[in-house]
Amino acid sequence: MAFLRWAVVTVPLVLLLGFASGRSVPAGSDNLWYVALTKPPLTPPGWVFPVAWTTLYILMGLALAMILHARGAKGRGVAIGLFVAQFALNLCWTPLFFGAHRVTLALIVLLAILALAIATTVAFARIRRGAAWLMLPYLVWLSFAGVLNWRIGQLNPDAESLVPRTQTSQML
Repeated sequence: MAFLRWAVVTVPLVLLLGFASGRSVPAGSDNLWYVALTKPPLTPPGWVFPVAWTTLYILMGLALAMILHARGAKGRGVAIGLFVAQFALNLCWTPLFFGAHRVTLALIVLLAILALAIATTVAFARIRRGAAWLMLPYLVWLSFAGVLNWRIGQLNPDAESLVPRTQTSQML
């Protein structure tokens, strides 16, 4: 029952923060800069991104709840700290890429997210294997997103100056 109490807090919190980051700047087809970019052929249709991120945030929230529920587990504090660090960077990526148009810096941040997410997954596995399994789709998606980010940078060397930056927020 305690796990469910944690999940009732962590899943909505992760979803809310992820949604807020995603809506902090126009993204996807709502972003004229992104629309103007040359994208690699492996870029999925726009509807895939919100579905994927919603699913990933739910899984991440459940994984975090499992670790929070593991009171007294060795390494629990480190695992939670790693999760918070990678998630904080995750929340910075959308405004950096879509808002500031900093493709290269966004890729560096994404690589840092991936490294921290791998460390988080390893730390979670030492406490609850199920939590680590819940993180695996996120690691795969981050890797895929890294390839997309890298290819967009290659295909658009002048991406930062392509369209004037927008300062509007999509927050309701």
